[in-house]
Amino acid sequence: MEVKDCVAIVTGGANGIGKAICRSFAAAGARHVIVADVDEHAARQLASEIHGSSIRCDVSRESDIQQAVELADKTCGGVDIFVSNAGITMKGGVEVPDEDWQRLWDVNVMAHVYASRAVLPQMLKREKGYLVQVSSAAGLLTEIGSAPYSVTKHAVVAFAEWLSVHYQKQGIRVSCVCPAGVATDFLDLEDPVHQFLHVTSVTPEHVAECLLQAMQYEQFLVLPHAAVGEFFAYKTQDYDRWLKNFARINEKLQKKIKKLREEGQQPKEN
Repeated sequence: MEVKDCVAIVTGGANGIGKAICRSFAAAGARHVIVADVDEHAARQLASEIHGSSIRCDVSRESDIQQAVELADKTCGGVDIFVSNAGITMKGGVEVPDEDWQRLWDVNVMAHVYASRAVLPQMLKREKGYLVQVSSAAGLLTEIGSAPYSVTKHAVVAFAEWLSVHYQKQGIRVSCVCPAGVATDFLDLEDPVHQFLHVTSVTPEHVAECLLQAMQYEQFLVLPHAAVGEFFAYKTQDYDRWLKNFARINEKLQKKIKKLREEGQQPKEN
């Protein structure tokens, strides 16, 4: 699918990967790009830059996503591409409070459901449309420092697979983006886990370019880091060994965190 002449909505579009995607779509000749973000000021600035539109959108609220789709319907006659990009994270494992688990579930997972629910009827009627689900390498592998993030990003991959299986024969294309470290504010360089990711981090622009290429060939899995694909293949070949290797990495990182704490350098919390 070509982005040229298409109408796109990008959630979390005002910063980081979302911002790069908005710019890349505009540069590729999209007819109109709607920047949807809780940061209304930044969304408005970017929309002005790329000659698009902006709307304040808390993706954990289905009504906000519906309003973004309604804006596209009124101003452009519908949505061709919906990029579910907005996401959040936090550190921790089983001890993370229920309300925080629920917050990540609402933003990282249910937002994708809400978006699909809002645009699929019109896309199915036209027998054409593109759903982009931005997950993470954590969705294919795992995120050592955050159980809620890892679990919700796995869910995004599962939902993207389900969408593809159910709707590809009806003209709906799905891509699932799974980057590892990306040089955005999301990457906390005071966190040993994120320091590990920073070593091979890529720019948001690189992620956006990989997405454009994948959409051109209607490719499902988008891997801005080639190593993620290699690790994923290894995981499926020898699951137990893969888990043991990740356990060793976790052990090393935990020792580093412990050392920082002993030196009085409390690792920064997300």
